[in-house]
Formats: sequence, structure tokens, C-alpha cells
Amino acid sequence: MKRNIISINEEKCVGCGLCVNACHQGALKLIDGKAKLISESYCDGLGMCLPKCPTGALRVIEKDVEEFDNSKRNEESKIKGKDRLACGCPSTHSKELKRNTTETDNKQSLEIQSELRQWPCQIKLVPTNAPYFKGARLLIAADCTAFANANIHSKFMKNRITLIGCPKLDSVDYSEKLTEIIKNNDIKSVDVLRMSVPCCGGIENAVKQALINSGKMIPWRVIVVSTNGDIIE
Repeated sequence: MKRNIISINEEKCVGCGLCVNACHQGALKLIDGKAKLISESYCDGLGMCLPKCPTGALRVIEKDVEEFDNSKRNEESKIKGKDRLACGCPSTHSKELKRNTTETDNKQSLEIQSELRQWPCQIKLVPTNAPYFKGARLLIAADCTAFANANIHSKFMKNRITLIGCPKLDSVDYSEKLTEIIKNNDIKSVDVLRMSVPCCGGIENAVKQALINSGKMIPWRVIVVSTNGDIIE
């Protein structure tokens, strides 16, 4: 059948991996330093990966290919223990999380203090020259992380300036704003806190690009939280 599908110009591809993280279907993969379409049936042809390519190596073409069907990919992911939907994006996967509340129900309820040290905290809203950036240790977090893991405040936000965002829902390039913050302030370190879902790689890549653009060698690390709330990396 004829339908839209992604085409990759390997000569233009620099292997940055931004398109791979932007693809919610898992259709793209870096192989030998180049982006590859691993199966035509995995590609929905919507072109969500196109805006992320810095070299224009990607384009949507109409081609006689097999029908879009991500079911085989989903089965492979289940076997490997990954969380995928029929649409390929686990960030929209509906599931009920089972919690053992017996122990906490039997304890006296304690009020836990927030570790948020500044306002605003959204990447889109925070001013790049705010005084609290002086000598700051940054936590740049996907906003779902604080809901997925109950210890985010005490483990990661404490004594840090926290900036949050969602690369899937916000139609902005975080790297530009983060570059200005890192470049124009005395930032001591950067922690990136992201979910394990593929689309959350956008926040990690934005920080990586901002560090490169700023020209500063700052200690940084990435922490990954599963949809069950476990710290897996």
C-alpha cells in the first residue's frame, strides 16, 4: 500500500540520535553511527522526528510499503520487559500501579516539607538571569518524576535549583533556554531526572546540547525513573 514514511539521507546524518529519541514508535535506531529505519511497518509517517534533525537528513516520502503495524515491535518489547503500547509510546500507557499501603496506613501521618527552593520552576517560565542561579546545583527534571517516585524531593531536589518540563507536551526547544542559564551563570553541576519512556529522552538531549553550546565543562549525570517509580539508572 502507498503511505507516508520516513526517508533518511545517510550522507547528511551525523548520528546525534535526536530523531531516535523523538520517534514514539521505536522505528529508528542508531546503527554504526547512523540513524536507520529498522522496519517500515513501525513508522507511522507522521514525521515527529523531523524537527529534531539538525542537518535535515530526514524527510517524509510517499512509498509503496507494508501497512503500519507496531504489534510485533510491542511483543518484542514485552519479552524484553519494556513497557510499550500499540501506539509505541509507553508514556501514554494506561495501567494501575499496585502499592502496599498497609505499613504507611498504620503509621502516624507526617507532613513532609517541600524541597523546592525557587519559583517559577517551569523551564519555559524561569528567567535566565535569576539570582538563585549563582553557584547553583541544577536539577532539570521531567515533571512526571516527582509523581512517579515519592522520594524525589529528599533524594534529588534538596539543596538544588529545580527546573521542570515535559518535552512531549511543550512545543519549545529547551536547549536554547538552558544554554543561556548555564552560559551566563556560575552553575556548579547539573542532574537530569527523566522517566524511562522514550519521549523523555528529549529533556536529556536538551541538557546535553545546552552544555555543548555553553562551552562549559560542568559535572552532570542522568537519573532514570521507571513508570513504576523505581530508580533504574
